[in-house]
Amino acid sequence: MRGLVDALRPLLVPIRREGLPFIAVAVFFAFFVGWFWGPALWLGFAAAVWFAFAFRDPRRVTPLDPRLAVAPADGRVTAVALGAAPSRLGLGEQRRRRLTIAVSPFDGAVARAPLAGTVESVTYKPGRPGGIDPQSEGEDAERNEIILKTAHGRIALVQTAGRMVRRIACFVEQHTALAVGERFGLLRFGAVVDVYFPATARILVAEGQRTFAGETVVAAFDDGPQERRVRID
Repeated sequence: MRGLVDALRPLLVPIRREGLPFIAVAVFFAFFVGWFWGPALWLGFAAAVWFAFAFRDPRRVTPLDPRLAVAPADGRVTAVALGAAPSRLGLGEQRRRRLTIAVSPFDGAVARAPLAGTVESVTYKPGRPGGIDPQSEGEDAERNEIILKTAHGRIALVQTAGRMVRRIACFVEQHTALAVGERFGLLRFGAVVDVYFPATARILVAEGQRTFAGETVVAAFDDGPQERRVRID
């Protein structure tokens, strides 16, 4: 029996507490409505399993080399570009490396810091129901913008969501110190994440590539000391 438990342990991924209300509602629906209508039982349990999967919080192996930047979210790279960041971010007119990651409703919800640094500002915009266009300003979409001051300069994290109820949760505020790979928020049921790196960054991923928050190395800088340690969290 002990051997079976040890074999299954890697499959037992922690679930964020923010997902427990969704799971509870789905289970209640399964039992209460399923008592009167059989298919509801299976629909409710299927929804509960999906919520548990969406709010999973697996441990990640984060490289601690200060020259490397990791993915801020689980998802798929949809764009890699060079150009000025939106003026509202206050990053100036110099060109920056933009990395865009699309997070689907089936990807993990936990967002992690791509680099170690201090939060300079957090700007949240509730938005209005509607779709989002990753290539537009997303004026009608829910949006959260974080400016992070790092050893390589300022970077911006822009999280954009739409259509459903409030989906972006942020755990940090101005002056919060973040370690690379540290959890800083949630992207519930999908979103789009744009990271604006300094132009000195070398993007190491390509369009279509899968990323895992806090683990996939997405960019590198040539300055700074090399370090080969990792953190599992």
